[in-house]
Amino acid sequence: MATLLSRICVVLTWNTVWMTESKHVRHSMDDDLLLPYAGTHGPSHSHRHVRDCQPLIYGNLTHETWPASTHPGVSFVKSKAFLYKNWSGHITEVYDPLRTVSVLEPGGPGGCKEFRRELVETTAKTRKCVIAQNCGFFNTHTGQCLGNIVSDGRQVKNSGGVQNAQFGIREDGTLVFGYLSEEEVLDRINPFVQLVSGVVWLLRSGKVYIEESIRAECEKTQETGNLQRFVDVISARTAVGHDTEGRLILFHVDGKTDTRGMNLWEVAELLKEHGVINAINLDGGGSSTYVLNGSLANFPSDECEDKSWYCPRAVSTVLCVHERLCQPEDCSQHGTCVNGQCECQPGWAAPTCANLTCQPSACGEHGLCTSDGCVCDAGWRGVNCSQECTAGFYGDECKKTCTCVNGGSCDPVRGRCTCRAGFHGDSCEQECPLGFYGLHCLQECQCSDLCPCDPVSGSCNATFRSERNTSLHRAGHCLAIQMWKEWREQEKPYLSEQSWVVITATLAAVLLTSLIGNLIQVCGKCKGRPQQEYSYVPLKEVNGPRDSPNRSTMQPAKALFQPDDSDSEESL
Repeated sequence: MATLLSRICVVLTWNTVWMTESKHVRHSMDDDLLLPYAGTHGPSHSHRHVRDCQPLIYGNLTHETWPASTHPGVSFVKSKAFLYKNWSGHITEVYDPLRTVSVLEPGGPGGCKEFRRELVETTAKTRKCVIAQNCGFFNTHTGQCLGNIVSDGRQVKNSGGVQNAQFGIREDGTLVFGYLSEEEVLDRINPFVQLVSGVVWLLRSGKVYIEESIRAECEKTQETGNLQRFVDVISARTAVGHDTEGRLILFHVDGKTDTRGMNLWEVAELLKEHGVINAINLDGGGSSTYVLNGSLANFPSDECEDKSWYCPRAVSTVLCVHERLCQPEDCSQHGTCVNGQCECQPGWAAPTCANLTCQPSACGEHGLCTSDGCVCDAGWRGVNCSQECTAGFYGDECKKTCTCVNGGSCDPVRGRCTCRAGFHGDSCEQECPLGFYGLHCLQECQCSDLCPCDPVSGSCNATFRSERNTSLHRAGHCLAIQMWKEWREQEKPYLSEQSWVVITATLAAVLLTSLIGNLIQVCGKCKGRPQQEYSYVPLKEVNGPRDSPNRSTMQPAKALFQPDDSDSEESL
């Protein structure tokens, strides 16, 4: 009997030991879950509380922004391993984070709604991530995603203003780190395309910001409770930050709570040494898994012996670095993705092609609707291209200045001048030629005595605005009219006033020269030949005797005038 009792005691003892060890194993696994908040997923106090408890130097601003890198090269990510107290980790530099970084739901889109829990490696394959690591935190019992989550422009989760440290990327590429009000999270002017909640703001503007984060994120600033332990204990960690060039910096280190890894003070100092400006701790449960090109690159913190749905280490959201893509990938169905940038259809605005810049009908018949708004035809202006260029300007966007003078008006499209009455020329710089007046100088003056008229009205009693001759010789006037008509027929430029004066003077000189020449010739004949005496010869002697029998043989007649017989040789 004693032997039987002894055997029973031994069995009970072994059972007790087995149950104790089994309980201990499960308990140790749960202990490795590093939960920052007891019973909640973050502080429920207002955003105003966060502003009030931070240092005065930051005023009302509870987050920091930085323009992201837009590196156009083929290489967009660079990762390197490091050792810290014999614990391994990775620091990754990411260029152009707007187009290469996404926050992924567990298992892909819809994972948070379905309370999925997937390993980082599994989720990374849904997006062909080059590099992926766990981020955010979740309910370890139900798998519910916690905090704010925006994935590729989709609002997945709204925390309702819970003040966790946040990391996000806005539509214009701005990187955001810090605490956000619900209004800022839901902003639609420059919305978030990626957003995830972490725990504790590690670095702010290049300085360690952990103490301020504890005050901002604790329910009661005097009782830090589990959050203080979450900060101080060594464990596996993940974080995200940026450097001065706007490159995104991803950080992870292997570990196990209370056994190996880093506390958040050490993480902050290490990131600071690597030139990080702003950074937050991403994981809320002290886990860290790093996937490179679809395969695990470390001892994963999301692995556990229990592969069932309840596996507490299976993580929720994942931060994924992928090939350069457009955000969103389909460019809101109003554009085409070219090398990571959306080329939008006319009327839709970059970078996402989600917003209309104008309606095609709004630009009217004088404009074209483009992604930058209405582009007006030459000579038109205004938001809707409904207004002509203001006086004195013409061309595209009405930026060119007219050259018309003397009151001439400018064509708003090509800048051609329309001259007012009395002027002509490319810039209306010339008055009408003498003898013409009116629009385009087409009307002839009707003044008596060939007097010039007013070039505007044609009045013969006008006071002229420039020096003119008061009369013209008729031949010069006719020549002027003829030349003016020929010019109109051949579309040659008008002769200047100086040219008309030269023509008139030339004609006058020619006439005067001719007159003087005739007078000189006449006078020369009078003075240069000696005077002779002439005698009268009857006509019948010139023609011969009237009764001549043979008139056809008569000798040629003598000259009408002959010298007197007294002067002939016969008299000698």
